[in-house]
Amino acid sequence: MTGGARIDRAVTSGTFSLDGQTFDVDNNVWVLGDDAECVVVDAPHDVAAITGLVAGRRVVAILATHAHDDHVRVAPALAEATGAPVLLHPDDLPLWRLTHPDREPDGPLADGQVVEVAGTRLEVLHTPGHAPGACCFHAPELGAVFTGDTLFQGGPGATGRSFSDFGVIVASIRDRLLTLPPGTAVHTGHGESTTIGAEKPHLQEWIRRGH
Repeated sequence: MTGGARIDRAVTSGTFSLDGQTFDVDNNVWVLGDDAECVVVDAPHDVAAITGLVAGRRVVAILATHAHDDHVRVAPALAEATGAPVLLHPDDLPLWRLTHPDREPDGPLADGQVVEVAGTRLEVLHTPGHAPGACCFHAPELGAVFTGDTLFQGGPGATGRSFSDFGVIVASIRDRLLTLPPGTAVHTGHGESTTIGAEKPHLQEWIRRGH
């Protein structure tokens, strides 16, 4: 692997709330880096679980795939603990402010932006649909993409709640994700990882079922 970068994962448990409903959820936290530095993808429920995974490394950034509360709830606390900036696509600021009305993210994410860590490039792909500012992070040298709640094993992320749109998420998946190499590992916001090649043949099934 370029620069000795590796991918570590933790699973945290908590809740997701939107539109007046609350659900119990397990979230993946992904950490990409080497022994010296790393980035954290999402900051769901538990700062201690994330800092344990970081294990004293310099955190270059906390990258938010989107601003649903089960992905950013402890982002400000993690930023305080690590000194790392929280980066979020501006289109998700309305969602962010539902959880953190008194604390803005530290910087924006933009389509095509590149975050470098441990000799590895992470390219930001703006993939709206599950949320307006949803982003995926593609690490071509590692053959991996971090998809948050945009693409899962078995289909798109949910689009039945506020700020979401099924047609938009299908376009994001079709045009931005399924064009990646088939062997690309898909590291999701919840559940087990999959690959682009495993999911691509099912696009028309998802469109027909409508979710």
